[in-house]
Amino acid sequence: MRSPGMRAPIGMNRFFQRSVGIAVVLAVLVAAGLLVWGIAVTDPPRLWSPVHTTLAGVWQVLYSADLPNLGVMAVALGIAMLMVLFVVVSERVVASRYRRAGIGAAGLPLAPRGVMERTRGVFAGDVTVTVLIPAHNEERSIPATLVSLTQQSVPPDRVIVVADNCTDDTVGVARAHGVDVFETVGNTHKKGGALNQALQELLPTLGDNDTVMVMDADSQIGDDFLAEAVRRFTDDRALMAVGGLFEGEAGHGLLGQFQRNEYIRYQREIRRRDGRVFVLTGTASVFRASALRAVAEARGTRLPGAHGEVYDTAALTEDNELTIALKSLGALTISPTPCSVVTELMPSWRMLWAQRLRWQRGALENLGAYGFTPQTLRYWSQQVAIGYGVLALFAYFALIALMLLAMDTWVWFPFWLGIGLLFALERTITAWKGGWRARVVAILLFPELVYDCFLNLAFLKGVFEIAFGRSATWKHVDHGGSSSEPAAESAPGSASTRGAES
Repeated sequence: MRSPGMRAPIGMNRFFQRSVGIAVVLAVLVAAGLLVWGIAVTDPPRLWSPVHTTLAGVWQVLYSADLPNLGVMAVALGIAMLMVLFVVVSERVVASRYRRAGIGAAGLPLAPRGVMERTRGVFAGDVTVTVLIPAHNEERSIPATLVSLTQQSVPPDRVIVVADNCTDDTVGVARAHGVDVFETVGNTHKKGGALNQALQELLPTLGDNDTVMVMDADSQIGDDFLAEAVRRFTDDRALMAVGGLFEGEAGHGLLGQFQRNEYIRYQREIRRRDGRVFVLTGTASVFRASALRAVAEARGTRLPGAHGEVYDTAALTEDNELTIALKSLGALTISPTPCSVVTELMPSWRMLWAQRLRWQRGALENLGAYGFTPQTLRYWSQQVAIGYGVLALFAYFALIALMLLAMDTWVWFPFWLGIGLLFALERTITAWKGGWRARVVAILLFPELVYDCFLNLAFLKGVFEIAFGRSATWKHVDHGGSSSEPAAESAPGSASTRGAES
């Protein structure tokens, strides 16, 4: 484990880059092996003799009275609780350490106590908001984004559309809405490179109480988003970033409902954590200018990337990487409930596959770049938890298929039927906010399990690619005529939404 102020040797970083996938797989296999061994060496208790019935005189059904061994269940539950407790306590210890860190704390220029000491008695002016909207061929989607900014209860002080290699009329549409336009020059590093060019000109002109909002060109924020962000920054001068809680747009049939349910559950998880977010979403997040300058200054020494650039252009998931960078410098971040944002969903399975593979591969590469540190502990834990969930879900379907093929008797286990009922109830309650369609999809259970299997395949491909050194690509995805990148939240699942649920 490295201290936050130390950068690993180049050879060590390369080792992590190649072995991060293997490390996740080995941890998952060891945990699964221990559980299988525990079950194999014990005999399950029995409450009553098995009961045989026949369905329609054709299909024999056996109600089995076997229960899982209570000792094994207790040990498995205890280990799971200890792991959760370890992660939670470690996260709180790290956060508490940063809050107590003073000005002299090496490698923690954004630690709350240090920031408070530096700014005591200094008035840096009222909080202002400059919005940067990176856009590549977004003439069809950007009008709704700009309108959502004009409807803010506290409007932004300035809006800049960062037009990156556009071949459509994005620039003309932006100027017609009365906002500024920054056109990139020779950018070959996609969104991160475009933002770096704009920030290199913008940041030197901003004070410590000025903020920068980075917002996707295909998203719309809630009317009180900026008001809440400004209030938070004004009330707490140690706060370095305010992220958005995103929800999916309407439409796109069953696939769209799957994604909306996933995002609703992620929102619920963050609310339960009082806004302590896993990833500052690239969909819409606000950063204090001083925090972005600190990140740019630390690049190439304490942090991966080129010195002087805010975004690491080698990262596939720039929002996840920037979140880890800020936390590695001790930054305090939050995603409050009023900061809502509606983001575009993937309209096809092919686009969803490209998005999630990018998220997963990017999350693993970020872990490889940063190694095992107090700031990345939760992200490592999420990857192991997701991997274990992948193994368990596929094993579940494999065992069902094996029983159907090998037996002429369907065996029901009342204990596991009860567990399944509780699981369906939990899925329904956590998606309740989404309305009746969300509840129907959730209570049926199996459709969402199929969706989870699809996401799990993207996880496995991401792990396989990074473990075997396969090269990764960054893609634009065509949304009905406009070309844009997939929506930017990692979560998790990457270190993203699925990671939050695990």
